[in-house]
Parts: sequence; structure tokens; C-alpha cells
Amino acid sequence: MPDTSHTKLFARKISDFCRLRIDPVLPPQESARIRTFLLHLIAGSVTPPRKLRGYDWEEIALQCGLDEKALWNVKATIEPALDAITRNTKPLAVRPAIAAPSRKNPTSVPRRGRPSKQLSKDERSEGRRGVADPSKRKAAMDRQKPGQKPRAIEEFPEPLFQQWIEPTSFPEALELHMRRHGDSYWHLHRAVVRDDENLDRSTIRHWLQGSKAPRSAASMEVLARIERRYRLPAEYFKAKLPHQTRSTTGHMLEDISAAERRRLAWHLPDDFNMRSRESQEEILEWVRRVIINGSTDYRRYQAAAMKQRYAIRFPGIAYGQSETTKESCQDRYERYDDDGASFTDPDLMSGVIDAPPALAMEMAELIRFKTATLTAFGLQRNGVWDEETASQKVEHLGLMFGALAAHPQGPVRGYGVPHKHLTFGLLVFPSIWDWYVQWRERRRGFYTAWEVDMLRISLALTRKDTGWLRQHPHLASRVRPIEGLVSQRDIERAQADWDDACDIYFKHASSRAKEIQRVARVHRDPFEPIMPVLEADSPVGEYRKITEEILRLMPDERLYRRSAAEAVRSFLMLRFGLHLGLRQKNLRQLMVCERGKLARSERQFADMKRGELRWSERDCGWEVLIPAVAFKNANSSFFGSKPFRLILPNLGGLYDHIEAYIGRHRETLLKGAPDPGTFFIKTVKATSRDASYDQNTFYEAWRLTIQRYGIYNPYTGRGAISGILPQGPHNVRDVLATHILKQTGSYEQASYAIQDTPDMVAHHYGRFLPQDKAALAARILNQVWEAA
Repeated sequence: MPDTSHTKLFARKISDFCRLRIDPVLPPQESARIRTFLLHLIAGSVTPPRKLRGYDWEEIALQCGLDEKALWNVKATIEPALDAITRNTKPLAVRPAIAAPSRKNPTSVPRRGRPSKQLSKDERSEGRRGVADPSKRKAAMDRQKPGQKPRAIEEFPEPLFQQWIEPTSFPEALELHMRRHGDSYWHLHRAVVRDDENLDRSTIRHWLQGSKAPRSAASMEVLARIERRYRLPAEYFKAKLPHQTRSTTGHMLEDISAAERRRLAWHLPDDFNMRSRESQEEILEWVRRVIINGSTDYRRYQAAAMKQRYAIRFPGIAYGQSETTKESCQDRYERYDDDGASFTDPDLMSGVIDAPPALAMEMAELIRFKTATLTAFGLQRNGVWDEETASQKVEHLGLMFGALAAHPQGPVRGYGVPHKHLTFGLLVFPSIWDWYVQWRERRRGFYTAWEVDMLRISLALTRKDTGWLRQHPHLASRVRPIEGLVSQRDIERAQADWDDACDIYFKHASSRAKEIQRVARVHRDPFEPIMPVLEADSPVGEYRKITEEILRLMPDERLYRRSAAEAVRSFLMLRFGLHLGLRQKNLRQLMVCERGKLARSERQFADMKRGELRWSERDCGWEVLIPAVAFKNANSSFFGSKPFRLILPNLGGLYDHIEAYIGRHRETLLKGAPDPGTFFIKTVKATSRDASYDQNTFYEAWRLTIQRYGIYNPYTGRGAISGILPQGPHNVRDVLATHILKQTGSYEQASYAIQDTPDMVAHHYGRFLPQDKAALAARILNQVWEAA
């Protein structure tokens, strides 16, 4: 029997059946013999031995080498496997036709189909198992059938005509080329489907009618044979399928969970089952490393670190706030403070221990001090934290307390401080901070800007006159000795002179921050996932290829409404990001006002701290209006207390897709669920009725778009850009800034594209290398020689 993908898949299913159904009821040796017998039937395309009524269990027991009585007791368990093999195996012999009854001699017809003469035991056995004699078998197969003789099958039939109008849909293309070569769907099935395969001829009829489309690996293989038969280019029919990006089913992925199979199926080639074992392993390794994980050094560290959960969390402060308060980062992995310092650490999402009540009260008092409109009487402060910064600081300090409390023999290797002894009063002791920054260095392997920023936080808390810790000397009474870090003598000295303890720590931390900053390394390069884009002459033009790939693979909305709506949403996400340059929060919270309806006022937007997409009658275009207070850098000189306003350009069919998304696709995605009012909404499912995005789900939606349409897959031919890795929406700001820098050399103009300052662009967004600067200057100077 040919070693086809169908045979391998069917054999794997039978093996799984034996493991789940037969192994529990029989001893291991007996179940192994039955499995071998069943797989032998599949490999040889042989039907199980049968009697007139049912299976011949005596013969089956003989072939398996088992006791017939033991086999008879579990026959109900084995019969489903035998039935499946019978259905999936075509008989090798053709049964002789039964003669029609004669009116002249009715007695010549055997009663109830029984033979007219008594057969011997050997003859009955031969009748049950088919024609055993090869000569008899050949004679039975060569016997002339009544009716018209089928047309001979040609491997490459000659076309009846050479010129045609190219159809756009798959059913029309298939019908055209079948008609060109004079094939009916019946004859085509005989020509391309092998005897050991189960693709029914009605499947091709459904393809012609458009009621079904090829999706399984076996169907894709048959489709490739049709292309070869008609001498068409490879993947000619596949390019006309109504849903080209639909994941192929039927891949043979052994020892892989169902959830991972669903993730992998999108990125595997159609001929995956036909490739060698080595080729399959190579494809799986590449897909997992590049597309699924996007492996970089930091990603691998991140995946390992997130498995070790230890942070102290403050439910009433860090996690119990409004949606706006929780927005402490641009996306799940990229965090920036107001001054641009990078905060990137997977531990931020790992809080599992609630803070003790006393520590939670201290944290609440600190947050109230740094965020209140007016300070409490008798206190002084320097600067105010907004909601995002406050939430971020709570998470960072929670990590520090969590590290101190973690068990020293556990995977985190903390210090083991009892939870009830945790207090902000510990933060004025240099030994506590020295242990923490060195612990982070051991955990990561080197120092980063994170440690420098944490020391700067401690400097702000202990600064003279305005530091919160310095103005709360009563915290020293809660400090308890910690062996190896804080002694009773240290505590007594701090209690006696709290200001002196703060001065000593302030001097120590200032020196430590400079020392660490000198040796700090960058662990996560924010440009690494999009390096091929940034190195292109036109980064925006390169990134735009992803949107063109989405349109190229757009599903047919008439057949796949939800898939088409999700594709349009992905297209608009990237287009809006490229035109607006917004942070994830502002893009995700963008409201929508349908054309012809009354738009909200600017005051309403200021209260909501979010913007809106609406139709402008004055400019005859779609307008995005966002108040300055909705931005993270609301006090930046870019805004000057004025709202952000931009008319989207009607380029590349943008307006058509916006109106189709608002008019039809949003309703498809909502499926009757409450409308959150935002422009971008999730696909409502049975397990998730909330259509609004949060920071994590929006990041995952963008990342999924890059995985499916952005990363070029050499094994499937899908994807727009070779060499990029999965990324979030924040990277599009790097693309915009770098593009303008390469075109103009102006950091100020680059800052206009991302609503920021030239200094922020120079330090965090633009990748403007010396060779780019030299090329820009040379382009201007070369104009002199070109004009000569």
C-alpha cells in the first residue's frame, strides 16, 4: 500500500484508539498484538476477516495469537476499530454479480441468496475472505462490466482550446479547466484520487458548486495533482481560494497538544505530511523559534523569569483602579517612565502574594502623597506622579519587597524576610538596596538601567525636605532586625537620628547609581524585532507591505464574514498606527462616531481622557481628535495644551475599509454583545462577551497580525518581510521616527510624527546611524555634481 498522508493519519488514529480504549481492558502484551494486527490490516489495505454475519473472531484470534474466549469478551471494544478499517479499505476482489431471477425457471434462483449447492469448508472460507486464487482474482477483475466503458485516463490530457478569460474565483477556475480538458468531476476523481484515499467524488462536485473549499492536507494534495494534470502553475488554484489564510487541517503532529497544533497549523506548508521526518522537524523548529516565540536573548530570559512568581501585590492600589489608572505601559513588554527611562521586566506580571495590611497602608499613603492635588499640611514634595507613573512605581516596589520575602532555597533565591516584617522603613538602609541590586544582577547576569532607576526612586524618597521617607520618621519603629542585612544597632541608630540615616543612604545611593550606570548593559534591544524595516531606505514603505499582504490574503466576505471582519480590523490597526503614530493606549481607546451622527465635544473627551474618529464635513474626511490630557506626555511642548487633530488621508482604499468596518464588520465582531463604543473591538465569543480591548489583548492582536501577515515564511510563501520578529504596536513609532530621520535628518520633524520631543526621539525612538547621516549629507552634496 502506498505510504500516503491519509494512511499515516489513519494509522495514527487507530493507534490512539488502541491506547485509549483497548489498553485499559487488556494486558499490555495482548493489546500490543491487537494494535499490530490492526496496523497490519491498514498497511496491507486488507479488510478484517468476516463471516456471513459479523467478524470472524476465531480467525482474528488466530492471527493475533490470542485466546478466542479472551478476545470474545472485549469484542465490543475492538469492533469500532474494525468498522473504521472496513470503511476506509477498498476490497481487493470484485464480488461476482448475482444473476437476475428468471421468470421461466424461478427455482434456479437460490433462496435468500444462499448457494444452490452444498459448499465444502474450504470453499466457504474462500468465499468469506474473497477470491484466494490469483488466477480467479484476475478473472474476476477483468470481467466485463455492463454499460458504456469508462474513458481511458490520460496523465496529461490535451486541452480543447487554448485561450480563455481568467476567472477570479476558485469554482469558476476549476470548472473552466475541467471543461478545457473535457473532464467531468467523476472522471477527474478517477484520474487524481488514488484507490487507497478517501476523498469522495462528491467533494469535487461541492468545489464546483462553491459550497465547499479545500482545507485539509489531503485535499490540498489532490488540488496540486489537478494543477499538474492540467499543466498549470503551482498553487494556481490555491491563489483563488476564498480564504487563502485559513489554516490547513490534518497535519500529522505527534506528541503535540491540541492548543499548540492550532497555533502551528497556520504556519505549516500544505505538503507537510509528505515531507521527510528531518524536514518536518526543521519546519517545526523554525516556526516555534521565529514566529511563535520570536526568540531573542531577552525573550528567552523573559519566558524563564515569568515562571518564577514572587512579587508582592497591592490589590487596592495597583490592581483595583480604573482602566485608565492601569495604563502604566505602552504594551505588555515595553515600559517607559515619564523621563524616558526604560522599564522592561517580565516580573511585573508575576505578583501572587498580597501585601500585609501594614505595608499596604504605607503604600497607600505614599501614593496619596505623590498623586494628590494638594499635599497634606506639614508635608512638602517635589513633583507629582500621574496615574500611569504611580501604578508603575507600585509594581516596581512590589517586586523589591517580593524578592526580600521570597524563600532563599526556592527558585527565586530571595532573602526570606517574614511578610509581617516588610516595611518602607527598610528602604533607608544601604545594605537592603545593595542586596537587591546584586540579587538582580545575579538573576539576569548583568546590570541594566532598571537598577539605576530603582536607586533614583529611593533617592527621591530620601531627598532632604521633600522626600516622603524622610518626612515619616515613625516608620523606623516598624523595622525589625534581619540577620545579615539590618542589625539591632542599625535600627537604634536610625531611630535616634532619622535625618542622619536618610543623609547616609542618600550619599550611598548617589554613588551606587553612578557605578551601576557605568557598567549597565541593554538587555532588550527595542529595535531588534523590526531591524530589517529600520535598515530599509523607506522604513514606512517597508512596513506598509504588511498591510498589502493583508489585502492580498483577504477572505471572501460572502463566505467568511467573521474572518473578513478580523482581517479588515488588522489592516486598519496597522494603517492607523502608521498614519497617527499613537501610543497603544490612545489607539486602543479611540472612540468612533458614525458618519452623519453628532460628535462629542472636546470637553467630553477631556473628561474621558480619550479621543474619537469622526467625519469632518469641513474637510470632507475622517478626522481623529484627541485631547492633550489623554496623552502620557500631556505637558510636553508638542501639545501646548491644545488637542491633537489629524485628517486621515484617503490613500490605498483607507476610507473604503473604514466605512466597511463601521458599517458591517463591527456588527459581525460584536455578535449582539454590548458595544463599548471604541473603534477597535475584539471578536465576541462564547467564552468572552466583553468586546473592549485591554493592554494585553490589544498587544496580542497586533502581535498575531505580525505573525500571520508580517513575518515571511519560506515554507508557505506567506508573509511580507523577511527577518522581522513578532512585535507590539509601540514599534510602529520607531518606524515613523526613523523614516523621517532618514528622509530629513531632523529630530524635530521626527518628533512631530509621534507627538513627542526631539530629545525623546534621539534617545529612544530614532535609529539614525552615522552611515545614514553621511548618506543624507552626500545626497545633498551630490546634487551639485548632478547639476553640472
